[in-house]
Order: sequence, then C-alpha cells, then structure tokens
Amino acid sequence: MGTVAAIVDQPPGKRFTIEAGTVSEDAQIGDSICINGCCLTVVSIDDRKLDFEAGDETLSRTNLNRLTIGSRVNLERSLAVGDRLGGHYVTGHVDAVGSLIDKREDPPWAHLRFHMPSQLASQVAAKGSIAIDGISLTVVDVDTDSFSVALIPHTLAVTTLGHRLVGDPINLETDVLAKYVQRSLAFPSLSE
Repeated sequence: MGTVAAIVDQPPGKRFTIEAGTVSEDAQIGDSICINGCCLTVVSIDDRKLDFEAGDETLSRTNLNRLTIGSRVNLERSLAVGDRLGGHYVTGHVDAVGSLIDKREDPPWAHLRFHMPSQLASQVAAKGSIAIDGISLTVVDVDTDSFSVALIPHTLAVTTLGHRLVGDPINLETDVLAKYVQRSLAFPSLSE
C-alpha cells in the first residue's frame, strides 16, 4: 500500500503524489504502476514519492477522483516478461466502479460482497478471477449485480480491503479472457 501525499488540480485532470514505499525502489519516469487497479504513468520521482497524472476520463471511470490526502491506496508494478504470475492477468484497465455492500467479519478472515454494474455479470463466474482495486481475487459466488469474496488475514493486512467500509467505491476489472470470449460470441463466425 501507499499513501496519497498531495493532490494538485490540473484541469481537466489531477496530479497525485504517492508515498510509495518499496514500490518506488527502482521506479523510473515512464513506468506504469497501478493505483487501486488503475494503470498510471510515473511522471516525477522524489525519493520514495512518485507523481502520477490522471485525466478526466480516468477520474470519471474510477474511484481515484475520491482520493484525499492521507488516503491509502493499493500499488502494484507492471509484470515483467518472465516474472512468476501469482494471480490472474490484470491489465490495469478498470471496467467499472462498484461498491462494498456487505462485510462479514469472521476473524481473522472476512467475507465481502460487492455490487457491480449488471453489464459485468456475464464476465464474472464463481471460482473465477476478478480484480478489486487491483487485487487479484477468487470469486466465491455471483448473481446478476453482486459477487462475494473471502479474504485471508494477509490480504486484509496488506491491502486497502481490510479498511473498506460498506458503501465505499471500488474499481473492478474482470478477467481479460472473459471479455474476449464474450466479444467473440457476440459476432457470427466468419466461416458461416
């Protein structure tokens, strides 16, 4: 996790300074780093602080427009070719903003249910993958406008999900394979 250290309005967008901790260690200007699952470009570096710019389109389609100074954010560097993949492919392209609608504590675990726009329902499957604020998770169950996940103590401790409250907005990214399958099924076969 990182912490928002500064926000500067740069109409039509904003510039965010993030205290990035270990994520900053070998960062370079031009690197892509996800903030709450939204891929942004490093535009300035000052020791452990990284600056990013987000345009109007990004701010209108993610929860980044709700960040304030002191907000905790999830940070993740881009996958390098040849690295181990410890989850599913996450592109950093947010599909929609959802919200936390139920949080059931089962110490030290937690079960969370999220509302999602119904147009994503066909891309979300029980035991499939979804990214919530950039965190690759396994879906427990799903219906037409919500899904649930079960979180282990480690995930609760090292991500923002342990601090989320009912009603909080979250960025959602469905599995990229599900998107391509859905798009492929929408078009008749070329051989027909």
